[in-house]
Amino acid sequence: MSAVPALIAYALREAIRRKVFVVVVVLTAAFLVLYWLGARQAYVEARSFEGSTDTGVDIDTLTGATLFGLSMFATLFLGTVLTVFLTLGAVRGDAERGLLQPLVVRPVGRSAFLVARFLGAAAVSGVYVVLVYAAALLITEAVGPWSPDAVVGPALELAGAVVIVTALSLLGSIFLSATANGIAIFMVFGAGLVAGLLGQIGEALDSPTLVDVAEKTSWILPFEALYQDGLHRITEDTRGFTEIALQLGPFGGAQAGGSSLVAWAALYVVLVLGIALAAFARRDL
Repeated sequence: MSAVPALIAYALREAIRRKVFVVVVVLTAAFLVLYWLGARQAYVEARSFEGSTDTGVDIDTLTGATLFGLSMFATLFLGTVLTVFLTLGAVRGDAERGLLQPLVVRPVGRSAFLVARFLGAAAVSGVYVVLVYAAALLITEAVGPWSPDAVVGPALELAGAVVIVTALSLLGSIFLSATANGIAIFMVFGAGLVAGLLGQIGEALDSPTLVDVAEKTSWILPFEALYQDGLHRITEDTRGFTEIALQLGPFGGAQAGGSSLVAWAALYVVLVLGIALAAFARRDL
């Protein structure tokens, strides 16, 4: 495992050479500019709503929480884009280009290579998500008076969600070509979001079946459960009609994950990496 730092540096140099970070920086800058414009205008429009006082809803809280919840989804999506770009061709893609074989001979070995690729991609993507989350938080607080009830927990949960996607993408890269793996991971990511949507529909229709399916799917794909718990945390102290409005609106995907969620997410990463290591050890290059 002494070669792990060198392999991490190699992976990062490859990402720079392929202009992965250039694409991500451009997408991030575009998102933050659009978010600032949208948030500023949303507050202007919300404060002109004449019915806000009569309904008993805190319009600033409703607007800020909804905006920041949407920014958390965008942050998770951008983090997923980054980690997929960093790992989609980590094994089979590099093997097909003849780049992998010289790296996995002794004394480096396959396990060290896979662990290094995971640690490098997870660290970069996790830090990136936290930084974008912090930027969106600063913008939200700059354009309006609302602040989330919890700040650190949701940021760490978004980072954890991206780490899970990293592990899944690395596992997929052992069996699939770079293009196929990228498509597969984005479809898995979409499946998690659909599970959250099903949960909202199930609650609106009072359908225990839909709610149960959504909950089980979220735990099968725990990046979605971490995202939902992060949404819950930013308004966990909100009460009254404002809480009801948040649950009924586009912010309704928030669900408390409970104390076991973090432990399950960590175990999930270990299991996925274990399967990846076992599969890679038997894979012909």
